[in-house]
Amino acid sequence: LWPWLLASSGLSALVQLVTLPFFPDSPSYLLIQKGNEEACRKAIRKLWGEGDHQAEIDDIMKEKAAMTSTKSLRVFEIIKERSLRWQLYILMTVMTTLQLCGINAIYFYSFEVFRTAKFEEYLIPYVSLGIGLCECLSSILCSTLIDRFGRKVLLWGGYTLMCSVLALLTTTLSLQHQFFWMHFFSVILIFLFVIFYGIGP
Repeated sequence: LWPWLLASSGLSALVQLVTLPFFPDSPSYLLIQKGNEEACRKAIRKLWGEGDHQAEIDDIMKEKAAMTSTKSLRVFEIIKERSLRWQLYILMTVMTTLQLCGINAIYFYSFEVFRTAKFEEYLIPYVSLGIGLCECLSSILCSTLIDRFGRKVLLWGGYTLMCSVLALLTTTLSLQHQFFWMHFFSVILIFLFVIFYGIGP
């Protein structure tokens, strides 16, 4: 079953490969990059139907004017630019914490936790699949929550909850040989960690 499940991702790639030639190019790409206004109008009509789309074309022209007046910086110029320093620090902090938050360790050790919890060997891959499904669903949920609460609240909340879950998980893994029910609590905490990861970072 797993080879088929792995090969199923090729189905979506095949659908994209077949349908992609029938999609129009991006109107902004045609106007800004190619400078072809007629092709831009044609793409807009194909996307949004017939009608007066001059307002959209004017917006794209404003974007083009803003891009030509903005100087593109090289990597070292961005590092040296004092006005961009705080944005760079924030970006580096977010990306570093994303890599070091523990999600890879959770995925790596989850099989061992499931074995310790006395799950049948044939069930463990499906439980792991459930973890991936939890991450996918929580990411979809995040896209609806971000408009309501904002990125900052979700980041702080996600990392706070993840730290709490990791502390509890460390405790349950330490006590799993003393209390039989700690195994199942560890499994629940793994699922919670993945959900908070998907909603937050």
